[in-house]
Amino acid sequence: MQNPKYRRVILKLSGEALAGDKGYGIEHGVISSIARQVVEIARKGVEVAIVVGGGNIWRGVSGSATGMDRATADYMGMLATVINSLALQDAFEKEGMVTRVMSAIEMKEVAEPYIRRRAIRHLEKGRVVIFAAGTGNPYFSTDTTAALRSAEIEAEVILMAKKVDGVYDSDPVINKEAVKFTRLDYIDVINRGLGVMDSTAASLCMDNKIPIIVFDLTRDGNILRVVMGEDIGTYVGR
Repeated sequence: MQNPKYRRVILKLSGEALAGDKGYGIEHGVISSIARQVVEIARKGVEVAIVVGGGNIWRGVSGSATGMDRATADYMGMLATVINSLALQDAFEKEGMVTRVMSAIEMKEVAEPYIRRRAIRHLEKGRVVIFAAGTGNPYFSTDTTAALRSAEIEAEVILMAKKVDGVYDSDPVINKEAVKFTRLDYIDVINRGLGVMDSTAASLCMDNKIPIIVFDLTRDGNILRVVMGEDIGTYVGR
C-alpha cells in the first residue's frame, strides 16, 4: 500500500468554501464531505491541522470599507472563524475523529487557548487540530495564520483548498482562455499578484520554505489525492 507523501499538513479552508453554492452560512453537505476526507487521511497516519476563514459569515475588510473601525471589523471576522471551527469539529467528531479547536483569542468555554507545544502534542496523538480566530491580531488574514502556524508546528506543506483546480494567469470563470500553472515560485506569486494568498503570507512561506499546493476542494477525494502525492492543482515552492 502506498504511503502518504506528507506526514504533517495544514489544510487551509476559506469560509466561502463552507457555504457551498449558497454563498453564505454553512452548508452541511460540504462540511460532511470535508470531514470524511480528513478522517480518511488521518487514519493513514497523516497529522492534520486546519485553518478556516470566516468569509461566509463576516469579512473584516468589507466591514471596514463601509466605515467600521478596521480592528473591530477584523475581530468580528475572527469570531466568525470560531463559529466555522466549531461546525467543523462537530462534523469530524460525528465521523469518530477526536478534534481540538485552539483559539488565538481566549474563550475557554468553547475552545482551548492556542499553545504551540500543546498543538503539536495533539497532532502526535492523532487528533485533528483546528486553529481558530486567526493570529489573534487585526490586519492579518487567515492566509497569514496558515503560514505562521505551519512554521510553528513544522508542517510539511500547506494545502490551499479552493473552488478552482489550481492557479491561473487570470480568472478562469471570466476568461475561458486562462492558462493554468502547474508549478510556480513564491516570488512569481508575489510579483504577479496571482491571488494564491496575500503577500504577507506568501513571503512568510518563502522565508520558511513551506510549499503550498492549490487544489480543487469541490471534487470529492482530492484531499487524499494531494496528500498521497498525486500531481493535481498547482505547486508553489522552489
